[in-house]
Amino acid sequence: MRKIINSTYLSLDGVIGRPEVWTTPYFGEEAAAYAQETLFSCDAMIAGRVTYEAFAGVWPSMEEQTGEFGVRMNTLPKYLVSTTVDKAGWGETEIISANVPERVAEIKKGEGGDILQYGFGRLSRTLVEHGLLDELRLWIHPVFAGTGPAEDMIGTSDFKAAFTLADVKPFKSGVIVATYVPSEK
Repeated sequence: MRKIINSTYLSLDGVIGRPEVWTTPYFGEEAAAYAQETLFSCDAMIAGRVTYEAFAGVWPSMEEQTGEFGVRMNTLPKYLVSTTVDKAGWGETEIISANVPERVAEIKKGEGGDILQYGFGRLSRTLVEHGLLDELRLWIHPVFAGTGPAEDMIGTSDFKAAFTLADVKPFKSGVIVATYVPSEK
């Protein structure tokens, strides 16, 4: 069965929003190699509307700057989970607007490799709540990013889930990628 792998940048104070502001100084060769390995190990991407629209707004013009990474981002088949978007304009994209847990479970049972998800928001919480998220890879950055709106934080007061540490990958920059899997209940 295909796995859904979430990859999220996280500051020491739990911020995930606006990562372009606070992650850049920590993104060296090791991080680039790990990001590439992760992207190329998957053959599809799933995203909520906010992440999808942000990525669709920048990645189509990044191929020259990012090479094969950008090409891969733009050519991977994508699943967009949204009740407000009725037409997607970034590559091969299927919109999932109803019965999200059921449709995602069907996709996981289908042919193909793993599915990558960036960022942690409402879609991620839905995936966790329905036992559909298989790995959570938190890129913990050695920086306090400061608080922002609630959607910029990884946790919410009404969301609870337990995970087990499966792997730790430290980089010379001080970033640690901690990989978690859902804990057995």
